[in-house]
Amino acid sequence: MTVKTVDVLLVGAGAMSSTLAMILQQLDPSLKITVIERLKSVAKESTDGWNNAGTGHAAYCELNYTPEDDQGNVDISKALTINSMFELSLQFWSHLVKTSVLPKPQEFINRTPHLSFVWGEKNVSFLKKRFELMSAHHLFKGMQYSEDPEQLMQWMPLIMKGRDLTEPVAGTFVPHGSDVDFGSLARHMMAHLVEQDDFELILNHDVEDLQRSSQGGWSVIIEDRESGKQSRIRSKFVFLGAGGGALPLLQKSEIPESEGYGGFPVSGQWLVCKDHEVAKQHHAKVYGKAAIGAPPMSVPHLDTRVINGKQALLFGPFAGFTTKFLKKGSILDLPSSIRGNNLKPMMSVGMNNMDLTKYLISEVFQSNSSRMNALRQYFPKAKTDNWSLADAGQRVQIIKKDAKGGGKLEFGTEIVSAKDGSLASLLGASPGASTAVHAMIEVIERCFADRLENDQWKVKLKEMIPSYGESLINDADLLGRVREDTLTTLNLKL
Repeated sequence: MTVKTVDVLLVGAGAMSSTLAMILQQLDPSLKITVIERLKSVAKESTDGWNNAGTGHAAYCELNYTPEDDQGNVDISKALTINSMFELSLQFWSHLVKTSVLPKPQEFINRTPHLSFVWGEKNVSFLKKRFELMSAHHLFKGMQYSEDPEQLMQWMPLIMKGRDLTEPVAGTFVPHGSDVDFGSLARHMMAHLVEQDDFELILNHDVEDLQRSSQGGWSVIIEDRESGKQSRIRSKFVFLGAGGGALPLLQKSEIPESEGYGGFPVSGQWLVCKDHEVAKQHHAKVYGKAAIGAPPMSVPHLDTRVINGKQALLFGPFAGFTTKFLKKGSILDLPSSIRGNNLKPMMSVGMNNMDLTKYLISEVFQSNSSRMNALRQYFPKAKTDNWSLADAGQRVQIIKKDAKGGGKLEFGTEIVSAKDGSLASLLGASPGASTAVHAMIEVIERCFADRLENDQWKVKLKEMIPSYGESLINDADLLGRVREDTLTTLNLKL
């Protein structure tokens, strides 16, 4: 069995691993970095443009990030956090564009206004309160609000044409929103990395096992999916960034920090517009409110996309249930992830979320006419013949222990790392790739703390991400400076 030794081993070649590899390579070009990917090409699971919303989640339009309680109070704290995280991504991408690591911005990011749209008195009241709170904060400066059908027609003509206006409607509009082709972005980053001397990308290989090495770090067994030949990689640090495949690998590591974690898989589908003349009439991401009982990833949106350089119009996603953890995974993924240390949390979540499970299963058996009726709530004039159904990506929501010893279902992302910093894993889904830079900086702060202090990495991070170490939520002047720079560099300004 061949054996090689590296400094950093990353599992999965999607948004997270490509981001972490790129940051580390920029911080120290001498690091020996290897990426293992089970598929034959890069970023073909959740990172691929057709498998995610590509929204560039900035919390401008996603109503699930600003929940309303029973007393009618709207909480925008999560929206502030997510927006500030996305700003880090914009800064890092801008740095890579300026240094010619990434190509011209329109190959991976395009200006696409972000809108929220609701109807009915209760929902209009909610949106107005949300707007008043958000627009008062510098992070959401420039957000516009309207209940005027004529103004709304200018913002989103397909949504307003043919609409019954006997009930109130309202919308918010942010002109500098973006559509991000995360698949293209990850592939461009990997293309640059493979040209570097100390970087290796190994495709079409599975990670069969990983164990702590007696020499420090980890010993990882990988297998060629075609020949079956195995080899060993010893690495000082391992990152599990394999999307839904991260949990089983984290369990194989047997680090104490992994105990109690489980996964709840959720699949998705899009309605895709086949008529390019119709698609050209809509240039926005318009988000509504999720149905009662629906998971956050099922927030309905009529979505302008630019995927692999081609414009598309999508509606959805329609959620579903499967036991696979990856789109190209196995139906045994869920049952094989059950362990003694996560059985109780998983059973607790299963019993306490029966409504969600029933909802997801009902979505699987939804008819095409039912999907079209959902679309016509947003696009009244939609014609059935113009739309086809396409599979979206697979998400695995986090199940973890709660304070009472049971389990809770989380709809965010979370980093789980070994106490000694030799291994880290990213679990969960939304907002996912949009906040990859923030998440991977957290990995570096946890697992490379000594180098941050001793090797001037903090100074280098500050050069790449000017707001690093400071709060964009609290510092309006800092936000103004970095946003002006990123919007200009990435061609997101009007």
